Amino acid sequence: MAKSRARTLYVCQQCGAQSLKWVGRCQDCGEWNSMVETVESRETSPPSSVVPHGKPQRLADVPTEGFHRIPVPMKEFSRVLGGGIVPGSVVLIAGDPGIGKSTLLLQVTAMAGESLGKVLYVSGEESAPQIKSRAQRLGLSTEQVYLLTETDVDLIIDYIHQLEPQLVVVDSIQTVRAPELDSAPGNISQVRQSASRLTDVAKGEGVPIFIVGHVTKEGAIAGPRVLEHMVDTVLYLEGERFHAYRLLRCVKNRFGSTDEVGVFEMSGQGMLEVTNPSEAFLSERSEGTGSAIAVTMEGTRPLLVEIQALTSTTSFGLPRRTANGIDFNRLLLLVAVLSKRVGLRLHDQDVFVNVVGGLRINEPAADLSVAVAIASSYRDTPVAHDLAIMGEIGLSGELRSISQPRKRLNEAARLGFKRCLLPRSVRLSKDLPPEPEVVRARNLHEALDVALAR
Repeated sequence: MAKSRARTLYVCQQCGAQSLKWVGRCQDCGEWNSMVETVESRETSPPSSVVPHGKPQRLADVPTEGFHRIPVPMKEFSRVLGGGIVPGSVVLIAGDPGIGKSTLLLQVTAMAGESLGKVLYVSGEESAPQIKSRAQRLGLSTEQVYLLTETDVDLIIDYIHQLEPQLVVVDSIQTVRAPELDSAPGNISQVRQSASRLTDVAKGEGVPIFIVGHVTKEGAIAGPRVLEHMVDTVLYLEGERFHAYRLLRCVKNRFGSTDEVGVFEMSGQGMLEVTNPSEAFLSERSEGTGSAIAVTMEGTRPLLVEIQALTSTTSFGLPRRTANGIDFNRLLLLVAVLSKRVGLRLHDQDVFVNVVGGLRINEPAADLSVAVAIASSYRDTPVAHDLAIMGEIGLSGELRSISQPRKRLNEAARLGFKRCLLPRSVRLSKDLPPEPEVVRARNLHEALDVALAR
């Protein structure tokens, strides 16, 4: 007969490390004051009750039956998932508060209900009238959407068995609690146990489950890293709260690529798909100095974005460097290369760089456009309006090759750009269209001569 016993542990809220006594600093991750007292109940069973899940078999004898994906009418959402929802998969969606996670999932739930049948939306944060009001405001069809406001994971699982839905959404995992644990919801033990129970249901019943997760002030998913290891797909909804555009980025996907990005626009009608992101990001392009057009790649999709830079004489002894949308250390590197290799006197200049539209660029191919924008502002010379720029900059000022140049050129030509500035080392096929004209440069000095030619 199984016996129940409880024990008191101190669990780190950042990494999930456990200790039998309280310590001021976690010995695993080094965070201060992150150890929280947790009372954990455990069921102990005799060894004879253990049942094996399966017997070893040769890999060559394993059947190769493929899985079918459930189509999603929202193409941008389906693109990030890899072409649709995989039955029995567990998808974790994270993002800042108020970024639009609940709105996006409510729209996906309503669309899935129209095409699949019964779907279950579980909310532990909002009341039923609040969710109903949002659905009416968005004009969603909710005939097949079943709403449950519950935080007990056992009751949630019972309703899943009773209703047998085609899709389940749990908003959010930090509000769900396992009754066998005495700790508060959102605790490390509660998050781990609740996610484990929901994952078992998804795999056993073959029903896909979407789980909403909160993020910390650093932008990481709140709770232990094991939560990301337990699920099949991890999605981040990114964007500035005061900008209309949102990016749904995949960082883990067991059933597809992790390179895809979906672009949405937050509006009064909910999250609208942006089918032409480059045109949207360039809709309010400026024509003054300090502006350059970068051709970046988000997964398999080329994006053209405007990068703005401003240099001004500092009023203090130490000049400021501010980066919005690019890595701060990358900005420091580019400023150093411009000063050392090109001769720009930036040691007494405040330098500000901004990516228009709230987009964040992590690709090194945007280096050249950032450097051109900074030089344009410093020299007070505008960049040619019909020029798109792409290229990575090395520490000696040389321009390095980039990936997928043909796709970038095609996107630039589609948006009307007549010329593209590329590193000389980029290899292109000979059957290029007449536009855009490819202009090559060996180093940063040559590139600035081309981009800032009067």
